[in-house]
Amino acid sequence: MIRAMYANLKRPPRSVTDWLTDAVRATAIVLVLVSLFTLPFTDFAVLSMSLPAVMLSRMIGLRSGLDLVTCVTVFVAAGSNVLELYRAWTGWDLVVHLVCTGVLAAVALVLLDDAGVVAPTGRRRTPIVVATLAGLALSAVWEMVEWFGYRFITDAIFVTYDDTIGDMMAGGAGALLVGVVASRFRLTRADRAPL
Repeated sequence: MIRAMYANLKRPPRSVTDWLTDAVRATAIVLVLVSLFTLPFTDFAVLSMSLPAVMLSRMIGLRSGLDLVTCVTVFVAAGSNVLELYRAWTGWDLVVHLVCTGVLAAVALVLLDDAGVVAPTGRRRTPIVVATLAGLALSAVWEMVEWFGYRFITDAIFVTYDDTIGDMMAGGAGALLVGVVASRFRLTRADRAPL
């Protein structure tokens, strides 16, 4: 699996979308490094949490467009926290939870499929169920991280019961949508190294 991930990582870009995605990935890495020296440590930590997803989407060989959407979405989600857009724009939090959890559920779906955790059944509803469950699980973890940050790091993090449930519902809906897409279309590149 590690060898295949490395092969996917070192595959040269082949399309404009590939080049654009790698540019977004490189920009994210540079901005995180710069934030280490220019922003408070909590902001650096929030931004740095986006890097695993930004790199993993290439390593598992997501389709070009999905790879780009994943990179942009994850970094926008982290950056929105640093720029305090969640407080400034009503509803932005729900939009980000819907889209970000959706793309992360796609990543989880590919990883679970490649690892053989989910047996291929040939049924179209399997990705719908698995993606939705993965998205709800990811949403729960996301909310626990927010609670932990609020409880032990800073009370500037906005945490309420309604916000938590709304975020989880939006995340679950985004994951469900990705599951429907995955039941009809391939999420990975045709030329990827299989994990």
